[in-house]
Amino acid sequence: MHRDEPGAKMGMWLFLFSELLLFGGLFLVYAVYFSRYRTDFISAGKHLDTLLGTLNTAVLLTSSLLVAMAVSALRSGFTRKAAILLILTVFCAGGFLAVKYVEWGGKISHGLYPNGPELLKLPKGEIMFFNLYYLVTGLHGLHVVIGALLLSGILGGILIGRVGKNEAIWLENSGLYWHLVDLIWVYVFPLFYLVT
Repeated sequence: MHRDEPGAKMGMWLFLFSELLLFGGLFLVYAVYFSRYRTDFISAGKHLDTLLGTLNTAVLLTSSLLVAMAVSALRSGFTRKAAILLILTVFCAGGFLAVKYVEWGGKISHGLYPNGPELLKLPKGEIMFFNLYYLVTGLHGLHVVIGALLLSGILGGILIGRVGKNEAIWLENSGLYWHLVDLIWVYVFPLFYLVT
């Protein structure tokens, strides 16, 4: 079997760069509208639950630590430990999505969703804030789902014996993707939840 770990890593880094361009563009759009509607953005940000955002930040940072530990364990040949750490990581991903579901559910029930009746009563800047909020957090949530599926696939490979020390590059690349998802949230959290 041909193995090209440097090539696999390079390909993953190029993919991650394209993801950074996507979210970087969204952050740039946020910055432009924030400069235009600063007061409205600050007012709209008060509708978000900082405690839930903080909880999600802690969950994702913990999951990043867990996946890094899983990579190290697999590279060292401790497949059982790597599997347990991946289970915990996927559990964290589920926790993040559950908190986001509760948060979105609360906003939607109050009519604060794109083209929602209550949202359309707000000033133009607040409408833009919530549209960006749903776009960015929804896109980020999709990346969390994809990352959890990737890590679950690696976990399955470990459990059936197809992924071990010699195939750790699969987990390393999936872990890099997961770290990017966490890094993006580190920017999303202050932009939307701590806006002042």
